[in-house]
This record gives sequence, structure tokens and C-alpha cells, in this order.
Amino acid sequence: MSTSRRGAFIVIEGLDRSGKSTQADVMLDRLNASGISAKLMKFPDRTTAIGQMINAYLQSKADLDDHVIHLLFAANRWELASTITQTLESGTHVLCDRYSFSGIAFSASKSALKHKEAIPTPSSSDIPYTNPNLSYIWCRDPERGLPAPDLTLFLDISPEAASARGGYGEERYEKAEMQARVREVFGQIGNEMLSHNQNEDRSEPTKDGAQPRWVVIDAGNDKTTVSKDMWAHVEPLIAGVDSPIGRLWYSDDN
Repeated sequence: MSTSRRGAFIVIEGLDRSGKSTQADVMLDRLNASGISAKLMKFPDRTTAIGQMINAYLQSKADLDDHVIHLLFAANRWELASTITQTLESGTHVLCDRYSFSGIAFSASKSALKHKEAIPTPSSSDIPYTNPNLSYIWCRDPERGLPAPDLTLFLDISPEAASARGGYGEERYEKAEMQARVREVFGQIGNEMLSHNQNEDRSEPTKDGAQPRWVVIDAGNDKTTVSKDMWAHVEPLIAGVDSPIGRLWYSDDN
């Protein structure tokens, strides 16, 4: 069996204005300054043809059916899935600013908001956003099989604190009620990711040093503290990863 290590796939998630892009840039600079090969990707990737359609929608320059825009977001990730895989297999780490989890959280929350559904306390993988037109499961299915992150860092911040940051409100989803619902769905996704991680809850590092797939970072702290907290979870991965690249929710069908 080959003992070569691949790059680690690290995703940074969070509400709008939680500091994702800033922290992704800080992390990339730190890795590169240490001579560690890393690539930063951002979703949506607005440089592609699909990404340009998404960009027009997010800037409220175009209106699209909720199903259509969700599938465009998913397609934007699929068109770059092979690039992620090839980069990781070459030994380069991939940092990703937003990924599938954002797509699911925002679409499911939008459905709940539109239909005035209540937000019950998350208790299982059967997420309670069950509007038949845009349910959680429907939103998740187009993401099934995409490369799975080795680590997701969720930058948690209250919608109120996020709204006080510069630039808030410039894009379609930057509304307080929407962000509150998105935060709830992110919490459920985090629970699901942990519970489905090799059928065990790895909310803490195991004795062999393996890291959980989903870590919550307090993004309300100052920039330096947030960077330090994130690095504590990334550092164990910089030597590379021995395991094959996983696929999101693939085990649900196996």
C-alpha cells in the first residue's frame, strides 16, 4: 500500500461577515510563509460562466427560481471538484472559503423564511426544514459525492454582531432574519457531520491525533485570537493526510 500523503482539504464556513475570507487569506499567507504548498479556493467561484450567473443573482441584478439558483451553486462546486481532487493528490493543501454546507444552509433557510416555518431545536439528521419544494434533503442531494473536507472550521458569530461589520447588507442574503435561520441550519449540519464521521462522534481529537471534521470557532473574538484558534486545528494536518479523499454523504447510500 502506498504511504504517500496527500494535501488536506480544509473548509472555512460561517455567516456572512463572520471573517471567513479574511481568515482564509491569513491562513494561506501563514502556510506559504512556512514553505507549505497551499491553494485557496472560494465558492461561489464567480470567474466561471456559472459563477457569473450566481454573481448577478447575489447582487440582485437577476432573479432566478429558488431551485435553479441552488442547482447553479451546486454545479459551480461540481465544475471544480476534479481540480480539488487533483490538487490534493499532488500534495498541495486546499483552503476553501465556503463549500457545500453554505449552499444547503442558505437554500433551506430561504425556504423556511419564505414559508414562515418555525425553527425547532435540531435533534437528528432529519432536518426540520421540510417544505416539499425546497427541503433540506432536496438541497443536500446535489452535493452528494463531492470531495469531503478533512476539516471544516465554522466561524460562529451572532447575526447582530455580523451586521455591525463593514459592508453588511450589500448582497441578497445579508438580512438579520435570514442569517439567524442560516445559523440554525449550520448547527444541524455540524451535528450531522460529526455523527456521520466514521459512525462515531469525534467532537474532540482522538488519541491518535485525528481531528474532528467540524469545529466551531468563536468568530466574535479579535482577528488574532480567531487565527490562533483556527491554527490549533489546522496545524496537525499540515504534514499531510494518509487516508483517501472522502465523498460527502456517500455513506448514506452504502
